[in-house]
Amino acid sequence: MKIAVATRAFAQIAGHAGKAADWLVFEHRAGQPLGAAQRVHLEKAQLFHYFDDAGPHPLDGVALVIAGSAGDGFRRHMAKRGAEVVLTGDTDPRTAVERLLAGDELDGVRFDPLRLVCSVRDLFARH
Repeated sequence: MKIAVATRAFAQIAGHAGKAADWLVFEHRAGQPLGAAQRVHLEKAQLFHYFDDAGPHPLDGVALVIAGSAGDGFRRHMAKRGAEVVLTGDTDPRTAVERLLAGDELDGVRFDPLRLVCSVRDLFARH
């Protein structure tokens, strides 16, 4: 199973998934330790805030997405691609993935004022 984590500079979990350019993608195989993450950098046209769902995307094939915040538009983008979105207040990408795989509850989501802006934007978006 592939798990993608929205990050800031590949170091901390990003607070705004739709505009996150740097992603860590972990490949998890049952019964095996979690390996190193693959770094994926999205160009502006590939950011989900702008992406129109036409054609392939570098994050295709992930089953789970972890982020600090995500609007309804981002959730719809990921659902179309077969991925579930999990939000967390955790900051360390690897720790969040390991906790999720262990069945632990992730830390609560922190308030993100950009989510309000995106919610209004999503009302008028084509996706």
